[in-house]
Amino acid sequence: MGQGGEPRRVQAFDGELGVAVARAQEGDEAAFAVAYRLVQPGLLGYLRGIVGDDAEDVASDAWLEIARDLGRFKGDGAGFRGWTATIARHRALDHLRRQKVRPRATALENDLLELPGVHDTHDQALESLSTGQALALVARLPRDQAEAVLLRVVVGLDGPAAARVLGKRPGAVRTATHRGLKRLAQLLRAEGVTEDGARTLGESG
Repeated sequence: MGQGGEPRRVQAFDGELGVAVARAQEGDEAAFAVAYRLVQPGLLGYLRGIVGDDAEDVASDAWLEIARDLGRFKGDGAGFRGWTATIARHRALDHLRRQKVRPRATALENDLLELPGVHDTHDQALESLSTGQALALVARLPRDQAEAVLLRVVVGLDGPAAARVLGKRPGAVRTATHRGLKRLAQLLRAEGVTEDGARTLGESG
């Protein structure tokens, strides 16, 4: 991802997360709380982009399953983020099926895809993703693009890990991420968010 993007900040905690998960698997409840604290913000942001206001409920269901199956997990901190994202995604898709919600692309968004991309606005989009406004814009993307952007930027997964969560090839996820960031950048510009505004939004998140 771009310089200073969310993945680097998230991945900085992977060592601590891996230790916490290992201790939690031995029955250390305080360690599980640490793992929850490190993973939940990104997981909740990802779910908000998929199910909107129902994200808290879906996250709660996901964490019940995570706690139940924790002993089966094998891997490090980065692997744990991918594993929890997979569980959260399954719970989110179950929720959407129950609600019979199907995200749709609008004519405006289709037009935006054809506009020339501006590389600087990619960083602008990344800086704004922690805000409610930006998450609402991500929710307007086609679901494959929205999920790719959220997994890469908010959850902080690398390309192969995001591909495993989505059950797709890394190249397809890379393409969806690029197109999603391109659309998001254009949507931010259409909303009147300037580069200075983007920094303010990022700081307010």
